[in-house]
Amino acid sequence: MDDFPPPVATPASPRRIRINLRQSGIYVAFAMIVVLFTVLTDGDLLEPGNISNIIVQNSYVLILAIGMILVIISGHIDLSVGSVVAVTGGLCAVLTVNWGMPWWLAVLVTLATGALIGAAQGYWVAFFGIPAFIVTLGGMLVFRALTLTVLGNQGIGPFPNEIRTLANGFTDGYFGNVGLGPLGGADIVSLLVGILVVVGFAFVQWRTRRGRLGYGQVVDPFPLFAGKILLAALVVMFVVVQLARFRNLPWVLVLLAVLVLGYSLMANRSVFGRHIYAVGGNLQAATLSGVRVKPVTFWVFVNMGVLAALAGVIFAGRLNQAGPTAGNAFELDAIAAAFIGGAAVQGGVGKVIGAITGGLIMGVINNGMSLIGAPSERVMLVKGLVLLAAVAYDVWTKRRAGTVR
Repeated sequence: MDDFPPPVATPASPRRIRINLRQSGIYVAFAMIVVLFTVLTDGDLLEPGNISNIIVQNSYVLILAIGMILVIISGHIDLSVGSVVAVTGGLCAVLTVNWGMPWWLAVLVTLATGALIGAAQGYWVAFFGIPAFIVTLGGMLVFRALTLTVLGNQGIGPFPNEIRTLANGFTDGYFGNVGLGPLGGADIVSLLVGILVVVGFAFVQWRTRRGRLGYGQVVDPFPLFAGKILLAALVVMFVVVQLARFRNLPWVLVLLAVLVLGYSLMANRSVFGRHIYAVGGNLQAATLSGVRVKPVTFWVFVNMGVLAALAGVIFAGRLNQAGPTAGNAFELDAIAAAFIGGAAVQGGVGKVIGAITGGLIMGVINNGMSLIGAPSERVMLVKGLVLLAAVAYDVWTKRRAGTVR
């Protein structure tokens, strides 16, 4: 009897054209929500000034979402971030306004305080074994009490110009504007930044694709690959052109871009990032594989504390004062952004860019319903239904994947 070699899967396998619903569904949903509110608001949603407002008004939630997605990926939760935002914003106000400390030194001290808060909570979770839900619930109460102790019933302000500029300011038009025909003038620097972002994104995607092909892994067919890059480029350039037509790029958007790039590289390309996924995906397997579970958990919470402190500075700078009620329900917005963005309830799954997308979905819903004059209770209703739908979708895709196997 002749021996025949087993069939070998080739790179041209037709299975490649399948679209991962779990990874792509969030972006499809985001596009549908944007289109819906664009129609309902007669195009006001995508006006240059309104796009800028969406970014600036939701910047602190997006910063929190970056830290929260890592906490959830590691299999934990942090309910204290809203209170940490309040207490660190109050601390920054006391240092700059009451004590006259230089703004940059006050920001560094505030970030270091956020790190200490995260370390304190991370110690109880990682090394003492108390569930994160309990530790951070206690932290939510403790840090809110500290905020009320420091600020009392009044706010502290105004903040230095540099902090206000970081939260609300825009980049300068260093080279003037360029005409865009019926669209009017647009800042040249903003347009160049947008082009560089598109070129960099395309280059990274191309290198990733080439590396996977070199290892014989399955990748998207080239037309689909090119189509995704083209679609992403169109979206980025549309947003950049609109911002360049308004008041140039918000400084907080530049900060967010740096954070998203840095944390995406850390989560996807570093050993520490892979350990976070391993701890959340299967704690026992990670332990047996030699992953230092306790230090990983500890540093995840330290990072969350730093980002919460940064969000506290941004939020206080945007309002130009630190108030005792700052940060109320921010933890819920950050958690919702992470789950809507594709994080799994059990941990081990999620992406930084997904959390940002989830935060933007919440921001677009808030902004769009405000533009159409919807009452606050209806906004809460829609946001709750969207969060429930996102978690239900996550459960459905898992069951579907199990059925396929």
